[in-house]
Amino acid sequence: MSELTMRAEKLDAADDLRGKRDAFVLDDIAYLDGNSLGALPAVVPGRVEDVVRRQWGELRIRSWEESGWWTAPERIGDRIAPLVGAAPGQTVVGDSTSVNVFKALVGAVRLAGEGRDEILVDATTFPTDGYIAQSAARMTGCTLRPVTPADVPGALGDRTAAVLLNHVDYRTGRLHDLPALTAAVHGAGAYVVWDLCHSAGALPVGLDEHGVDLAVGCTYKYLNGGPGSPAYLYVRRELQDRFDSPLPGWNSHAEPFGMRSGYEPAPGALRGRVGTPDILSMLALEAALEVWDGVPVEAVRAKSLALTDFFLECVAEYVPEGRVECLTPIAHAERGSQIALRCEGAGDVMKRLIERGVVGDFRAPDVLRFGFTPLYVGFAEVERAARVLARTLA
Repeated sequence: MSELTMRAEKLDAADDLRGKRDAFVLDDIAYLDGNSLGALPAVVPGRVEDVVRRQWGELRIRSWEESGWWTAPERIGDRIAPLVGAAPGQTVVGDSTSVNVFKALVGAVRLAGEGRDEILVDATTFPTDGYIAQSAARMTGCTLRPVTPADVPGALGDRTAAVLLNHVDYRTGRLHDLPALTAAVHGAGAYVVWDLCHSAGALPVGLDEHGVDLAVGCTYKYLNGGPGSPAYLYVRRELQDRFDSPLPGWNSHAEPFGMRSGYEPAPGALRGRVGTPDILSMLALEAALEVWDGVPVEAVRAKSLALTDFFLECVAEYVPEGRVECLTPIAHAERGSQIALRCEGAGDVMKRLIERGVVGDFRAPDVLRFGFTPLYVGFAEVERAARVLARTLA
């Protein structure tokens, strides 16, 4: 048994979160792709069966009231809120991340008002955010300017209306400075929209603490909500009365069952709703969020950093020099909860890793991504993944 193998066993024995693994449906595969799709929480299948058989099958239409279907978007939003550092009443669940990016970005431009006709977008963003930003710019008559997050402070001006940024870079795992960038955007009189897809559930965000205006995120990664689970939209309380969604729907009307021809937005975060909630996936998400009961996000972050540190140490020890290059920053303040390694033939390498029981993913043209979900990933899996990677590259 190697020294790193023995250390992994000791680290797992001392892990305060190790008991959480039992709350998930897992096997002996080293699953390091929770930054794409989180594992299944064990409570979800039974809850979904109840929703389908009893709530839908027996109660039918009565479940909108008796089973709490109607209030699910804001109720589940309030369950997510502590994981992103938000007080209740500011987060609503529903629609996809893409749709919520559109709502938030157009809403931010409308908040900025006349005289501000420029949108800055993260030049390294996930493609969909860029597509949505292009459409939002056309719709609002704004100029769109791609800028790397590090260059945002110098790019801001009196024409800037809104800035769309990713908290963690999806490809490299780089963590951007949310407090400093938010302060810079506000200093220029503009509004900021943060995409939290690769940070919520992996590290503290602090939306309220840092005065973030609007934020969006998916729930199927570190929040383990299931494939295609609904996303969420955060609107800071002080902005809610002025938030003008570009997608006003009957579910966000102040009197949804009044069926009036004129639109009057509901108060608070409810105006972020659009149409009828997707109840089956939404209630599966609500069940999945129970795994977070009693878990401080700070403890998750501490384990995340320990896991990624240990993985890098194992890779340095096992993998032949020069075979991989780490794209993820070493500094803790600049690292999310994934490690990205540049590797020749990365697509084929990842296929062989998966065949050997180590599941990560591949991003063209040459990046291996490994995501570390602290609620269920252990140090022994991390050490084994590095060993298998070394053997695959040998």
